[in-house]
Amino acid sequence: MSQDEKFEFESVQDCRTIQKYLQALQEGFEQGRIVLSADGSEICLNPAGYMKFQVAVKKKGAENKLSLKVVWKDKSDQTLESGTISITT
Repeated sequence: MSQDEKFEFESVQDCRTIQKYLQALQEGFEQGRIVLSADGSEICLNPAGYMKFQVAVKKKGAENKLSLKVVWKDKSDQTLESGTISITT
């Protein structure tokens, strides 16, 4: 039986710091290993195979929200419905 693990982190950062976090995640996906740690808590993920990718954006007045979600199962050979998204600058 597997044990549930949970890791959460929230803070206010500048744009450059967020870019560094996203670059670290990109490198982790490329290498197949992402380790997150903060305040004595740590979790290790091994992304591989097919993944569900979700992007949600909300604008309300001057407030903007961008949420990214990636879901996968460890050692799974499942196939998921695929689609494409264009992300430009």
